[in-house]
Parts: sequence; structure tokens; C-alpha cells
Amino acid sequence: MRDGVQLITYADRLAGSIPGLAQMLGTGPLAGLFTGVHVLPFFRPYDGADAGFDPADHREVDARLGTWADVAALGERTETVVDLIVNHVSADSPWFRDVVAHGDASPYAGMFLTFDGLFPDGATEADLLTIYRPRPGLPFTAMKLGGRKRLVWTTFTSQQIDLDLRDERARGYLTEVVDLLAEHGVTMVRVDAVGYAVKTPGTSSFMTPETFAFIEELSAQMRARGLEVLVEVHSYYQRQIEIARHVDRVYDFGLPPLVLHALHAGDAAPLLRWLAVRPVNCVTVLDTHDGIGVIDVGADATAAEGDDSPGLLTPDQIDALVESMHAASGGTSRLATGAAASNLDLYQVNCTFYDALGRDDARYLLARIVQLLAPGIPQVYYVGLLAGSNDMDLLARTGVGRDVNRHHYTPAEVEEALRRPVVAALAALIRLRNAHAAFGGAFSCGAGTGSPGALWMSWDLGGEHVSLEADTGQGTFRLEWTTPDGVRSAGSVRDLVDAPVPASA
Repeated sequence: MRDGVQLITYADRLAGSIPGLAQMLGTGPLAGLFTGVHVLPFFRPYDGADAGFDPADHREVDARLGTWADVAALGERTETVVDLIVNHVSADSPWFRDVVAHGDASPYAGMFLTFDGLFPDGATEADLLTIYRPRPGLPFTAMKLGGRKRLVWTTFTSQQIDLDLRDERARGYLTEVVDLLAEHGVTMVRVDAVGYAVKTPGTSSFMTPETFAFIEELSAQMRARGLEVLVEVHSYYQRQIEIARHVDRVYDFGLPPLVLHALHAGDAAPLLRWLAVRPVNCVTVLDTHDGIGVIDVGADATAAEGDDSPGLLTPDQIDALVESMHAASGGTSRLATGAAASNLDLYQVNCTFYDALGRDDARYLLARIVQLLAPGIPQVYYVGLLAGSNDMDLLARTGVGRDVNRHHYTPAEVEEALRRPVVAALAALIRLRNAHAAFGGAFSCGAGTGSPGALWMSWDLGGEHVSLEADTGQGTFRLEWTTPDGVRSAGSVRDLVDAPVPASA
């Protein structure tokens, strides 16, 4: 996979359908801007309890969005990333409905994990409290299976039923999905929620040795089919470094909060410390379909009591960062986060990245410059591409906190957003990142002079270079790059809109 800039988007919320997305990227308003696209779940149903991450059967493309042929056609136009949801399926899946009706007599009973299935001899209080979950409470929902009340394992919500990956039918189902992705031209598979997928009694059941073994096995299976592997795990930063040794790509989820901390607190030191040790095989993001994570820069949430496993930010710095985001968004992110909304994620603030920076165009572009200059494959979320603000109307309709960052764009809204200077400047940065020869060379970075928020970043290849000097406290920057006509530079939104940059490769 190329290391050019990719788009992350729902097919329906940006372009209406998979063919619509192919047209938008091919001959439409985003033509030539991206080298690949991560299409968020388009399986049946794409509009369930968790916006597609609760498939009833993700061997099926939702007919309202297109077909597998449309997925293949998109893959012929550009590199594609597609999700493999390994932890769970929808409570409306045909297999689980059969289990609800027939209980243990169902041929599919073994596909799903219950309390008894993992703890046949019972569990102690310590066993249960050791289990790690991203939301308050224990990961069980009481349900009637075959007329008998049971505790069903539900890591995320009661509408998302955890698979028992020890079961041959469950493993076979995932293999069928992998085969379909390979057959229809997908380049890379994003393995969703894999950290929770393997449950082991007496452990946290999160990123255990058994989890790593499953990741190794699944990665080998996908590589044998020509697929690259991207693992999605929000976790302690040292664990992310370890994961990166086992897969093709891992998300740099530490980057978003560290960039925000640098811009809000005027302190670039934690960001620079991370840039010095982070894996090089990263996919870099500032925003995704989920909230802005903070667990990735915090202390190890699964460490034993008394273990000293500090994070990239201190607890006080994280608290200050969260409050800064709420203040910058005018309080709208507070209304969409935690107990204020239906998704009680312990580690995310629900907010667009643009609003998290108070809609400050210069600071927003500085954040994007840092992202695009960090080594790895940059991905830009569709709302972030269009510098979108929190959709409070959608939040009011659904009550789902993450929907503030999942706006449904009309074609007219897309066209209007693309005319905004901040969006035009970001498009220029993306073209520069895709085409400039220096990005094939050596990367370096360090602290600047004059203030704690000063930093520099540089790419060099022979006589070609792209470099940044910035003061995150002041929100100022100077971006410089070589061209056939000499060295060019930009220090403002207008400079980037007007500056000549290479056409995307």
C-alpha cells in the first residue's frame, strides 16, 4: 500500500452510496486528492445500533449502498481499506436469533459467548473485576436463550453479541468474510475491536498473550490472500509499540491528543517524545468515526495495582486537555460525551477535531501539517476534510454522542465546504504530501527555540525537502518545500491556498 493520504468515510454520509463515492473520488469534487479510501462498514445493516459496526451478516453488502461488484469497482479505481469486525455481530443476526429461539439446542449456540461458556465452574469477584471493558459495568447482558435466562457476553452494547472465537462456526464465518474481501479487490483490512476478541479466564481478556496469538493467526490468514493488516486497538502506548511488531500497520492513536495538548497547553515536549519512539508502520489520524481518544496517552489501565506504568501525559494534563476541548467547542462536546450521551466510552471525547480547536483555522491547519509530516500513512476523516463542526441536531435526534462527528452531507454542503479557505488549504497540503519527493527520504524532528511549544519537523531526500517550524502555543507555523522553481513557503491559510504545490501523484 502506498503511503499517500487516504480518506476515511461512510459511503452514505458523504456520497450516498458506494458508486457515489467512487464517482466523487474519480471524476467528482475529490478527484485526484486521495490515494486510497477507508470505507466504513457498508454491511447489512449499515445503519444499525452502531452505524454499521453491528453487522447482522457482513458477508452481505447492504443493498441500499451497493453490491460487492461496486466494492470491486471502487478497488479498481483506488486502494481500499475495509473493516473486519471480529469481536461481535448484531443481536439481529440470523444465527443469534436462532439461539434466542432454541438455546443450547441451536446449531449456532457455540458461536456466542456466555458467562457459563467462559466460567463453567463459576467466577470469583476478582475474576470479574479483572475483566477490562471500555465502558462502566461488566460485559454481560441478561437475555432469554431458548426460554432460559442467561448472561450473554456483550463487550460494547446489548445489540452487539460477542463471538466465541474458540468455535469453528465463528472462525469459519470470519474466514468467509476475509475471502470475500480478498475476492473483491480490498487492499487492507482494518481489524476492528480485536483487543477484546479473545476471552481468557482469570485475565483482563484484553490484549493478552492469547489475543496476540489470534492476531498472528489472523494476520497470516489475510496475508496469504494478499491482504494487508491494520489493527484497531485503543490501548497503552507501549502495547501499541508491541502490536506494531506483529502486523503491517497499527493506528497512531497517541497523535491526536498529543497534538491537541501541544496546541492547547503550548507544550510540544510530550508530542516530541512520542515521535521519537512511535512505530514507523503507522496509520496516522487526528479524527475518525469514533471520538478523540485519551486512553492512548494515559497510564496503563490494565496494569496491576501498584505497577508504575505512566502515560505520555499525566492525569492532570489529560484532565486539562479534556476541559480545553470542551471549552473550545463551546460546551457542545461535553453534551455529547460520557453520561450525557448513550455511548459511555471511558476514553473518548466526542467532538470534531475542528471544534476541538475552537474553529481556529490556523491551529487546525498546523495540526494537519503535523499529522501529514509524521511518518506513516495519513488518513483524513471526511468531516475533518471539510472542517466540520459538531452536529448537535443529529445528536438531538439520535442521542448517540459520536453522531456529533458523523454528519450527513448533501452534495451542496460538500461543494460549499470545498470553497472555504481552510478546506482549500488542507487540500493543498494533501496534494503536497502525496506528490513531493522528499517524503521518500529521511524524517527528523526536534524542539524549537523560544518557547515550550516550539518544534520543527523535516523530510529530506537529496536536494529535496519539506520542513516545518512551528510554535504550538502561538498557533503559528512556517512550512517550506522545494519546487523546480526554487523554495516555496507558507505561514498562513491564504499562503497555502495560493501557493503552488505539486499535483497529486
